[in-house]
Amino acid sequence: MAMSMCSTQAWNILHHFPLKSPNHPVSLPFYKTHSDFSPLSTFPHLNNNSTPTHLSFKASSSSSSSSFSVRSAEYTEETATKEKFQTSLSLPGCSTSLSLLGTGYREKVFAIIGVKVYAAGLYVNPSILSTLSTWKGQSASEIQENSALFNLIFQAPLEKSLQIVLVRDIDGKTFWDALDDAISPRIKTATPVDETALSTFRSIFQGRSLKKGTLIFLTWLDPSKMLVCVSSDGIPSSVDATIESENVTSALFDVFFGDAPVSPSLKNSAANGLATMLK
Repeated sequence: MAMSMCSTQAWNILHHFPLKSPNHPVSLPFYKTHSDFSPLSTFPHLNNNSTPTHLSFKASSSSSSSSFSVRSAEYTEETATKEKFQTSLSLPGCSTSLSLLGTGYREKVFAIIGVKVYAAGLYVNPSILSTLSTWKGQSASEIQENSALFNLIFQAPLEKSLQIVLVRDIDGKTFWDALDDAISPRIKTATPVDETALSTFRSIFQGRSLKKGTLIFLTWLDPSKMLVCVSSDGIPSSVDATIESENVTSALFDVFFGDAPVSPSLKNSAANGLATMLK
């Protein structure tokens, strides 16, 4: 009887998908993905001896489970969600095409059931690699355990973008609340500039229904400026908002690639890709 009640309650939670609940603090789970795609197609300047890139993301407390990405010349499939990511894409506000570095998924656990919320892919301006020469020869684990390299990537005045693909319908306010719950604790003392940036960020999602398949792009142009694009019809052609606050933009980057990432699998995936490219 107890098991039946538990199952019914879990089903109700999954059906309504509230990312907030009294017993489960909001933190959007992310992805774990080891990718098989070769960096030679997305970073053509690399030498022909490069080996396949393995990518990964994280959203749960454990980083043991991982899913593999299937690659073609034009896209990489994140196999846990079956979502496809272009290996190269052009985005509004970017000076050049960005190349896919890693993919993954985010998962929220209700009771004992894991529910995938979205898939994600990290894209970077290929020129970023030229700023990371001191990391040549480092292993994926060394890169992942030391936040310095990801800090260099963030500080570089070159574009990087996180593409999020929703794999279920979700209310915009719920999505923002979960994101805000991850960002705000990373800002020690919010300034008026930070508050304005957060308000602008929030306004994009408030009162908006985000359907399965919706694409959200968070594109860092430099450490203090980030573009937000939301599209339900493929790669966006315009920008929904510009966020101008280094505290906010760096906090968001830290959410995914800091010492305690919400998606360990994404960071792990990116670390594997970087290790391969920097050999």
